[in-house]
Amino acid sequence: MPERVADAPWLIWLLEAIHRGQVGLLQLLHGLGWTGDVDGQPAWPWTQRLAGEYLLVDQAQARQLAWSLGAIAAALVLLALAMLWRRRRRRSLCLLGMALAAVVLAPWPSRQVVLVQAGPSSFHRNPLPFTDAAIVRGAAQYRRLCLQCHGAAGDGQGPEASAQPVWPPSFIGPLLWRRADGELLQAVRHGVRNGQGRPTMAGVAGQLSVAQSWELLHFLRAQAAGRLLNATGNWAQPVALPDMPLRCHRPDKTRVRDWRGQRLRLVSLADARQLPPDPRMVTLWLPPAGPLPALPEQVDCIVVSGSVAQQALGLVNGDAAMRDVQLLADKDGWLRARNSRAVGNWNDEDLLCRSAQDTQAPATPAVPVAEDGLTRILRRMDLEPVRYVKGGRVHGLR
Repeated sequence: MPERVADAPWLIWLLEAIHRGQVGLLQLLHGLGWTGDVDGQPAWPWTQRLAGEYLLVDQAQARQLAWSLGAIAAALVLLALAMLWRRRRRRSLCLLGMALAAVVLAPWPSRQVVLVQAGPSSFHRNPLPFTDAAIVRGAAQYRRLCLQCHGAAGDGQGPEASAQPVWPPSFIGPLLWRRADGELLQAVRHGVRNGQGRPTMAGVAGQLSVAQSWELLHFLRAQAAGRLLNATGNWAQPVALPDMPLRCHRPDKTRVRDWRGQRLRLVSLADARQLPPDPRMVTLWLPPAGPLPALPEQVDCIVVSGSVAQQALGLVNGDAAMRDVQLLADKDGWLRARNSRAVGNWNDEDLLCRSAQDTQAPATPAVPVAEDGLTRILRRMDLEPVRYVKGGRVHGLR
C-alpha cells in the first residue's frame, strides 16, 4: 500500500527541493538575461520540467531520485576535493574516478516519471490576492468568454461544447487544484493543443489582460469549490475564505487578511445581535442586502462590500442565497466548516475540509473533557492543518 504524503516527510522535502531548485535556476537565468518574460514573470526556457506529480504516485521512483540526487551531491564534493588536491595527481584522479562512478552508478528513475511537459509560464504564481472583487470580476469574464463551451456550472456542458475539436474539460473535478497556477494560465491565455500539435482550445490573450486572466482563475476555483461541496458534501479540495473589506471595532483591521493567524467565523444572519460573543474566534458579519447597518457589539467586524461579497461567498458556499450560514476558517485562512442550522448547533459532520492526516473520529484529548461540537471542530482545525498537492508540490506546510 503506498505511503500517504503525511507519512513520508522525506518525500515532502524532496518535492520542495525539486521545486525550489528549478525556481532558483529560473531566477538565475533571468537575472543573467538568458531568459525573458512572458505574461509579466520570468519565462521557463525549456519544454520540460522536473515533475513531482508522478513521484507522489510512484514512491519507489522517488526514492531512486533521492539516492541519485545524493550521488550528485557526493560527486560535487569529490570534484571539489580533487580540485584542492590537483597537485597530488594520483589522489586527484582517484577522486575524479569516484565522482564519475557515483553519477554513473546512481539508481536514476525512469525519464517518463521525472520529466513532464512544460511551458513558458509553468512556474508562474498568481500575484493577485483571492478577493471577493477579483472573483466577481472573473465571473464576468467567464460569462463573456468561456460559458458557451464550458457551461454555466463549469462542467463542460456548454451549448457549443459539441462543436469543439475536443470536448471541454469539467472544472468541477480536481483539475484546478492539481495543476500549477502557471500551467492553468498558459492554457487560458495561449490555448491548448493535442499530442499532434493541433489546437483544441483557443487562448484569450488578445481579449484579457494578464490580471484579468488571473481573476478568471480565481473565479473558477471559487465556483469549483461550491460545486464540489454540493456534489460531495465536502470541500474536497481546500479553498480560502476570500479577502474582503471590513469595518471593525479595531481601526487597524480593515480586511480579512489583517486577521491572519486568528480563527475566523463568518455569519450571514439577518440580525447579528442574536449571536453570542465567542472569544475563541474573530466574528465577521455579512449583513443582508440593502443599506449597510451599524456595527453591533456582538461581532468584531462587518463585511462592507455588499453584493460583491454575497456573490463571491455564494459561489464558494454552493448556494447564492447565503442565508443563516456560518463559515469557519482556520488560522491559515482555509475554510474548514459550515453550519446552516441554529447558531450553537454544531456537530462533527460540519467539518467539511479535512487534512489528509485527519480521520473521521476526532482525536481524543490526553485528559478527557466535556466538549461541545464547535469546540471539537476548533480543536481538530488546530491539530490538523490543511495540506494539498498542487503542481507536484505539497502546499499548506507550516
